[in-house]
Amino acid sequence: MTRVYNFSAGPAQLPDEVLLQIRDELFDWQGTGMSVMEMPHRGDIFDGIAKTAEQDLRDLLAIPSHYKVLFLHGGGRSQFAMVPLNLGFQAANLTYLETGTWSQLAVEEAKRFGHVHVAASSSENHYTDIPARSQWSVPEDSAYLHYTDNETIHGIEFSLPPNVNMPLVSDMSSNLLSKPIDVNQFGIIYACAQKNLGIAGITIVIIRDDLLQRTVFPHTPSMFHYALHAEQHSFLNTPPTFSWYVSGLVFKWIKQQGGVAEMEQRRKARAEKLYAFIDHSEFYFNPVKRHCRSCMNVPFILSNPDLNAKFLTEAEKAGLVNLKGHRLVGGMRASMYNAMPLQGVDALIEFMHAFEKQN
Repeated sequence: MTRVYNFSAGPAQLPDEVLLQIRDELFDWQGTGMSVMEMPHRGDIFDGIAKTAEQDLRDLLAIPSHYKVLFLHGGGRSQFAMVPLNLGFQAANLTYLETGTWSQLAVEEAKRFGHVHVAASSSENHYTDIPARSQWSVPEDSAYLHYTDNETIHGIEFSLPPNVNMPLVSDMSSNLLSKPIDVNQFGIIYACAQKNLGIAGITIVIIRDDLLQRTVFPHTPSMFHYALHAEQHSFLNTPPTFSWYVSGLVFKWIKQQGGVAEMEQRRKARAEKLYAFIDHSEFYFNPVKRHCRSCMNVPFILSNPDLNAKFLTEAEKAGLVNLKGHRLVGGMRASMYNAMPLQGVDALIEFMHAFEKQN
């Protein structure tokens, strides 16, 4: 068996140790004679798996006791609707920062439920920058401020969360558990799992208790009601059990590696190496302003776009896969989540250097 270095933006590469444990437990989880995929979700065995996973996540992020942790279906796109449905009823403004495609999609969804105020947008410069705080317009009567901490398509990442006097809502789908955060700064954090947190199929929501008391839209579906999920401890309906189990294994792996602080050191090492190579090359170019470059997703452009197909073909032969940029921006993109070893980045840089010399 040959493992490649998978630079996909998601679903992303998983730690080898996690994959091996899944393999070993697939038919028989710890002597039960069942796969986790076959277990009753309300049985004692899966209840233990779920509670352990939640506690490990709480430990990794130091989540305070006055926050609930929910494990839900629906991906990030469901959260685009759930946030305004739960926090925005009769609010004057639903306020958003628009710094890339994912925050732009969140804006469009929120418009279904209220008056959306875009506090700042970098669309005019093709999402290659984050507007300075002095340029933001945040109405005091906003229900919340929503922002996307890391934009996977454009390679934009906030260095610090916005400081505002209202509930702060953050889409951290692509960088949660890659760096320490102070959960107390947020009203809601949400993240789909297929980046740093496990496999596709589950979305994690961390929500402050007082926000569960907000009056929701009268016709909000039960499955889009945070308080109902919290009351049922994420078992309002059958949860995505196997994805929850895999996330639990990933949380254990991060703990064993040294926790979120160690993940931050690794992400910095990967990103610094790749950006340094790109910046010293006349063959490759990264369009993002340096102060907001993502450590997770590094888009880059070849000086001769006619070589794109050749680059991708030869990279794949070298065991470097899923480097094609998003269709909206073109070029290339190297996504480097927690499971990407530094050796993968070294291999990519070695290939890019050889490709540059040959072309």
